[in-house]
Amino acid sequence: MASFKELKQQVFEANLELRDRGVVLYTFGNVSAADRDAGIIAIKPSGVPYEDLKASDMVIVDLENRIVEGSLRPSSDTKTHLVLYRAFPEIGGVAHTHSTWATAWAQACRPVPILGTTHADAVPGEIPCTAIMTDARISGDYEEETGNQILEAFKERSYRDTEMVLVAGHGPFTWGADAAAAVKNAVMLEELCKTALLTLRIDPEAKPLKQTLIDRHYRRKHGKEAYYGQEK
Repeated sequence: MASFKELKQQVFEANLELRDRGVVLYTFGNVSAADRDAGIIAIKPSGVPYEDLKASDMVIVDLENRIVEGSLRPSSDTKTHLVLYRAFPEIGGVAHTHSTWATAWAQACRPVPILGTTHADAVPGEIPCTAIMTDARISGDYEEETGNQILEAFKERSYRDTEMVLVAGHGPFTWGADAAAAVKNAVMLEELCKTALLTLRIDPEAKPLKQTLIDRHYRRKHGKEAYYGQEK
């Protein structure tokens, strides 16, 4: 089991990666990582500018949102992260941004169609967008309900194959095996959203990629048949 110090360092570095990759501005974003054995996560503190952030600032909370270690308030999105950790048992990291291109799709309340092989390399279908949240949910436990909106979008979809989602009117969430993987997916999601929008500007009638190409490109990087890259 990683120590809290090690986990905090991982989450600190992942948060800086969001900034360095240009998918967050000011304090608009957060990354967390889980230690499943300890039943805790480390997450960025709320509202702390990236230039002021230190590894020791990361807050440790348990899966019921009780602070275990830390003097700062955890991210206001912590409950959303926790909903995902509880529902998706194989993930180890979650990232949230308000990156420009992904947020534009979220604000349009549109899923991102799969138009080319770059998309198929990462996700074997469209990138889903949640439903618009009802007033009752907005006035309730808003951050937890945001997580519940995501879960509803995955009732008939694998969180293992599609490690990203757009929350309608809000922005993107991504996840992965660890914090670094969640950040990579956030950066990839931004690029896929940008590419899809540019494609549709060139040809508003562009059709989804045919299924045989989707299957081939996804399988060459994922699963038992994968052959992309070097053997470990």
